[in-house]
Amino acid sequence: MSAGYEVAVRAEAALGEGPTWDPAGGRLLWIDILGSRVHTYEPGSGRRTVRVTGQHVGAVKPRVGGGLVLNLRDGVALLDPDDTFRWLRHEPVPGRRANDAAVAPDGALWAGTMRYDEAPGGGSLSRITGDGAAHTVLDDVTISNGTGWSPDGRLMYYVDTPTRRVDVFDHRDGRISGRRTLAVVEDGAGFPDGLTVDADGCVWVALWDGAAVRRYTPGGDLDRVVALPVPRPTACAFGGPDLTDLYITTAATGLAAPPPLAGSLLVVPGAGHGAAQPAFAG
Repeated sequence: MSAGYEVAVRAEAALGEGPTWDPAGGRLLWIDILGSRVHTYEPGSGRRTVRVTGQHVGAVKPRVGGGLVLNLRDGVALLDPDDTFRWLRHEPVPGRRANDAAVAPDGALWAGTMRYDEAPGGGSLSRITGDGAAHTVLDDVTISNGTGWSPDGRLMYYVDTPTRRVDVFDHRDGRISGRRTLAVVEDGAGFPDGLTVDADGCVWVALWDGAAVRRYTPGGDLDRVVALPVPRPTACAFGGPDLTDLYITTAATGLAAPPPLAGSLLVVPGAGHGAAQPAFAG
């Protein structure tokens, strides 16, 4: 078990989520889902920005031509480099919101949803291409969360949080098959939430109510635990110029007495070696 965390951004996010390194901007993107805010943080200068989205936002990712793609409550939207907002897919469903999302090696967005009441099977995972075409990949999901790919793109890792599992699929040409379990988080250790895959193919997963981030090898062995000062870390991603710093988002929501750093953005310098993440091809 190791710690070594620092506070990158002291904040009071209700549900901080989705850290993503934007190499073109030299910045980290992250969100507050329930606060309807997109945050940016430039570690080199310390500069920060906050944008209010107007509705709950589940994820934000950079786009190939600049700007951002947003997984929002009512669908997937684009923010152009000139700050123009437009819907790529507008499909509101009463009682449903967006959750975590990730960009696949081919530039498609894999966007998750869930019910506000967390009804079993009420969420989904969809693959959305740059032209807005969508295909539902998984339709019996409760809380669609961490999604990531092996460095060679042949495996996809996925978390439906209440299952307590990190699952792995074979991935080819935008399709997945052969679902099996990589790891199970035992009772009392929290619930798997957001994840990232490093350059060695190891899976780092944040544990909601577990006060830690774990690293699992491609064979499913637990080989590292990063202990944290907050009970609800939500997601993690490598960032910085060399992709060696592990950024971790955290949440304060639902805690009767949130500790001082709940809702802040934490970082573990020199935690490992991340893999470069593609931008959305739209």
